[in-house]
Amino acid sequence: MSNITIRQAIFTDLDNIAELFDQHRMLQGKNSDVFAARAFLRERFNHGDSVVFIAQKNSEALGFAQLYPSYSSTSLARVFILNDLFIAEPGRRQGMATKLLASLEAYAWAHGAARLTLHVDKSNLSAQALYKDRRWSEDQQFFMYHRFPDGN
Repeated sequence: MSNITIRQAIFTDLDNIAELFDQHRMLQGKNSDVFAARAFLRERFNHGDSVVFIAQKNSEALGFAQLYPSYSSTSLARVFILNDLFIAEPGRRQGMATKLLASLEAYAWAHGAARLTLHVDKSNLSAQALYKDRRWSEDQQFFMYHRFPDGN
Protein backbone atom coordinates (compact mmCIF):
# COMPACT_ATOMS: atom_id res chain seq x y z
CA MET A 1 0.00 0.00 0.00
CA SER A 2 1.24 3.47 -0.85
CA ASN A 3 2.12 5.92 1.86
CA ILE A 4 1.43 9.61 1.17
CA THR A 5 3.09 12.06 3.53
CA ILE A 6 2.88 15.83 3.60
CA ARG A 7 5.34 17.91 5.59
CA GLN A 8 6.93 21.32 5.67
CA ALA A 9 9.99 21.26 3.45
CA ILE A 10 13.49 21.82 4.76
CA PHE A 11 16.58 23.04 2.94
CA THR A 12 17.75 19.50 2.12
CA ASP A 13 14.54 19.03 0.08
CA LEU A 14 15.62 21.83 -2.26
CA ASP A 15 16.80 19.65 -5.17
CA ASN A 16 13.61 17.57 -5.20
CA ILE A 17 11.39 20.63 -4.97
CA ALA A 18 13.37 22.45 -7.68
CA GLU A 19 12.63 19.61 -10.13
CA LEU A 20 8.92 19.79 -9.31
CA PHE A 21 8.95 23.60 -9.43
CA ASP A 22 10.54 23.44 -12.89
CA GLN A 23 7.79 21.06 -14.09
CA HIS A 24 5.17 23.40 -12.61
CA ARG A 25 6.66 26.39 -14.45
CA MET A 26 6.73 24.45 -17.73
CA LEU A 27 2.99 23.79 -17.33
CA GLN A 28 2.64 27.58 -17.16
CA GLY A 29 4.38 27.93 -20.53
CA LYS A 30 7.89 28.69 -19.28
CA ASN A 31 11.04 27.02 -20.61
CA SER A 32 12.71 24.43 -18.43
CA ASP A 33 15.44 25.89 -16.23
CA VAL A 34 16.08 23.78 -13.15
CA PHE A 35 19.10 25.91 -12.22
CA ALA A 36 16.99 29.10 -12.11
CA ALA A 37 14.16 27.29 -10.30
CA ARG A 38 16.59 26.04 -7.67
CA ALA A 39 18.17 29.49 -7.26
CA PHE A 40 14.74 31.10 -6.84
CA LEU A 41 13.68 28.56 -4.22
CA ARG A 42 17.03 28.79 -2.42
CA GLU A 43 16.49 32.55 -2.05
CA ARG A 44 13.02 31.97 -0.62
CA PHE A 45 14.47 29.50 1.90
CA ASN A 46 17.42 31.73 2.80
CA HIS A 47 15.28 34.81 3.39
CA GLY A 48 12.23 33.11 4.89
CA ASP A 49 10.10 34.62 2.12
CA SER A 50 7.82 31.61 1.74
CA VAL A 51 6.71 28.40 3.38
CA VAL A 52 7.07 25.29 1.22
CA PHE A 53 5.37 21.95 1.78
CA ILE A 54 6.41 18.74 0.07
CA ALA A 55 4.17 15.79 -0.80
CA GLN A 56 5.75 12.35 -0.96
CA LYS A 57 4.55 8.89 -1.81
CA ASN A 58 6.71 6.12 -0.42
CA SER A 59 9.44 8.74 0.17
CA GLU A 60 9.38 9.94 -3.48
CA ALA A 61 8.77 13.68 -3.89
CA LEU A 62 5.73 14.06 -6.16
CA GLY A 63 4.26 17.41 -5.20
CA PHE A 64 4.81 20.70 -3.48
CA ALA A 65 3.04 23.90 -2.53
CA GLN A 66 4.40 27.32 -1.70
CA LEU A 67 2.74 29.86 0.58
CA TYR A 68 3.71 33.51 0.70
CA PRO A 69 2.86 35.49 3.83
CA SER A 70 1.03 38.77 3.47
CA TYR A 71 -1.33 40.92 5.52
CA SER A 72 -4.85 42.24 5.24
CA SER A 73 -5.22 45.85 6.34
CA THR A 74 -8.98 45.59 6.63
CA SER A 75 -8.85 42.34 8.61
CA LEU A 76 -5.85 43.52 10.63
CA ALA A 77 -4.48 40.02 10.21
CA ARG A 78 -2.02 37.83 8.42
CA VAL A 79 -3.05 36.09 5.22
CA PHE A 80 -1.22 33.55 3.11
CA ILE A 81 -1.13 33.47 -0.67
CA LEU A 82 -1.03 29.99 -2.15
CA ASN A 83 1.06 30.84 -5.17
CA ASP A 84 2.17 27.37 -6.28
CA LEU A 85 0.62 23.95 -5.97
CA PHE A 86 1.84 21.14 -8.19
CA ILE A 87 1.46 17.37 -8.23
CA ALA A 88 3.53 15.39 -10.74
CA GLU A 89 1.63 12.98 -12.97
CA PRO A 90 2.48 9.82 -10.94
CA GLY A 91 0.94 11.43 -7.85
CA ARG A 92 -2.27 12.71 -9.38
CA ARG A 93 -5.76 11.36 -8.67
CA GLN A 94 -4.64 9.73 -5.42
CA GLY A 95 -5.75 12.36 -2.92
CA MET A 96 -2.30 13.94 -2.70
CA ALA A 97 -3.49 17.47 -3.57
CA THR A 98 -6.33 17.18 -1.04
CA LYS A 99 -3.89 16.18 1.70
CA LEU A 100 -1.51 18.95 0.68
CA LEU A 101 -4.29 21.55 0.86
CA ALA A 102 -5.40 20.26 4.27
CA SER A 103 -1.84 20.67 5.56
CA LEU A 104 -1.57 24.19 4.15
CA GLU A 105 -4.87 25.15 5.72
CA ALA A 106 -3.83 23.74 9.10
CA TYR A 107 -0.53 25.62 8.93
CA ALA A 108 -2.22 28.91 8.02
CA TRP A 109 -4.83 28.66 10.78
CA ALA A 110 -2.19 27.66 13.34
CA HIS A 111 -0.23 30.79 12.39
CA GLY A 112 -3.21 33.11 12.85
CA ALA A 113 -4.15 33.62 9.22
CA ALA A 114 -7.48 35.28 8.51
CA ARG A 115 -7.60 33.58 5.12
CA LEU A 116 -5.76 31.78 2.37
CA THR A 117 -5.91 33.25 -1.13
CA LEU A 118 -5.09 31.78 -4.51
CA HIS A 119 -5.74 32.26 -8.18
CA VAL A 120 -6.38 29.42 -10.59
CA ASP A 121 -6.41 29.28 -14.36
CA LYS A 122 -9.95 29.49 -15.70
CA SER A 123 -9.34 26.35 -17.77
CA ASN A 124 -8.13 24.27 -14.80
CA LEU A 125 -11.48 22.71 -13.95
CA SER A 126 -10.05 19.87 -11.85
CA ALA A 127 -8.26 22.34 -9.57
CA GLN A 128 -11.41 24.45 -9.31
CA ALA A 129 -13.39 21.38 -8.29
CA LEU A 130 -10.78 20.49 -5.67
CA TYR A 131 -10.89 23.97 -4.14
CA LYS A 132 -14.68 23.96 -4.05
CA ASP A 133 -14.64 20.51 -2.41
CA ARG A 134 -12.29 21.93 0.25
CA ARG A 135 -14.79 24.79 0.82
CA TRP A 136 -12.74 27.54 -0.81
CA SER A 137 -15.01 30.24 -2.18
CA GLU A 138 -14.73 32.12 -5.43
CA ASP A 139 -14.25 35.86 -4.95
CA GLN A 140 -17.50 37.59 -5.86
CA GLN A 141 -16.46 41.02 -4.66
CA PHE A 142 -13.15 41.87 -6.32
CA PHE A 143 -11.52 41.68 -9.73
CA MET A 144 -7.81 41.03 -9.94
CA TYR A 145 -5.66 43.41 -11.96
CA HIS A 146 -1.95 43.34 -12.77
CA ARG A 147 0.53 46.02 -13.81
CA PHE A 148 3.79 44.97 -15.44
CA PRO A 149 6.99 47.01 -15.81
CA ASP A 150 6.78 47.06 -19.61
CA GLY A 151 3.27 48.54 -19.51
CA ASN A 152 1.56 45.44 -20.92
